[in-house]
Amino acid sequence: MARPIVSLGRRVAWATGVCLLAGVGAASAQTAAPDAPTVGKEPIPTMMSATELPPGTPLSWAQDAIRNEIKVMDSLDKVPLRYRQRRVGSKGDMTREILVSRDGNVARLVERDGQPLTAAEDADERERLNDQIASPDDFLRHHHKDLDTRESVMKVVALMPEAMIYSYALGQPQLKGSQGEVVLDFHPDPNFHPPTMFAECLTGLEGRVWIDPRTRTLTRIEARVLRPVNMGFGILAKIYPGGTLSLDQTNVGEGHWMYSHLDEHVTARVLMVKNYPENTVITSWDFRPMASLPSYQDGIRMLLAMPVATK
Repeated sequence: MARPIVSLGRRVAWATGVCLLAGVGAASAQTAAPDAPTVGKEPIPTMMSATELPPGTPLSWAQDAIRNEIKVMDSLDKVPLRYRQRRVGSKGDMTREILVSRDGNVARLVERDGQPLTAAEDADERERLNDQIASPDDFLRHHHKDLDTRESVMKVVALMPEAMIYSYALGQPQLKGSQGEVVLDFHPDPNFHPPTMFAECLTGLEGRVWIDPRTRTLTRIEARVLRPVNMGFGILAKIYPGGTLSLDQTNVGEGHWMYSHLDEHVTARVLMVKNYPENTVITSWDFRPMASLPSYQDGIRMLLAMPVATK
C-alpha cells in the first residue's frame, strides 16, 4: 500500500505545482487600455513604463499566454535538444545531462552535490543506462505514464481562463534584459466550480505572472497556496496553505521555450495518512539543439559516448 500512496502524493504535489505554474492562463475582463499603434489588426509591442497599461485587457493577454503555455507543455518531448539540469530535492543534489528523444527524455548523472562522480558511481550509472537500452518495454511504460499525467495536467491548465481573476500589476520591476513584460496579478474566481477532482487545486492559488509582450509567452510566475485545498472532500488529498512556487522560462531558439528554473515548496496530505512535502529546486541551462530526435536507445548511446569527469 505504501508505494501507491507515495505515487499519489508526488502526483498531487506535482499537479499542484503545475497548476501554480499555469496561473497565467486565467483572467477577468477589464477595461481596455488605449489602443496601441497597429499594422493591420495586430498591436505593435512597445516598451512599457512601470505605470503604463499595455494594449488590450488582462483577459486577452492571459488567453494568449495559456494557449502558448499548452504548446510549451505539449512540445517538451518534441524539440531536439540537449541540456544540463541540476535538481536539489528529497533525493539529494544531482546534475544530469538530459537528451530529448522521440520516445521521451533520457538522462545521465554527471555530478552529485556539485562534485564529479566517483569512478564507482559512474560505473553504476553506465550500467543503469545499458539496462534501459536492454529493457524497452519498461522504459516505454514509464514514458506513457508520464504522458498520461501531463495530459491530465494540461486539461486542468485549460480551465484557467474561467478559474481565476486577473488584473494589471503596475509599478512592478521588469525582468533583467526584458523588453518590458506585461505583469498580472491573479486570484481565484469565487464563482468557479471545479469540474474534476484535480481541478480543485485551482481554487486556492494566487500570485503574479510576467508575460513577454512580443511572443505573449510566460517568462516568470510567482505563486502561493492561499488557503487549504481539499481534493475529494479532503479524503484523497489536502494541500496546505503557504506552499510557494516560482518558475522561469527561456527562449531556446526558433520559438521554442523551456523551463529554466523552478523553486517549489508544497505540502500535501494523501489519503488522510501522511504529509508529503515537495521541496524542489531545478535549474536547467546550456540548451543545445540537435539535428533530429533520436530513438531513446540511440539517445542513451550518445550520452554514454559523452566524456564525464570523475574523481
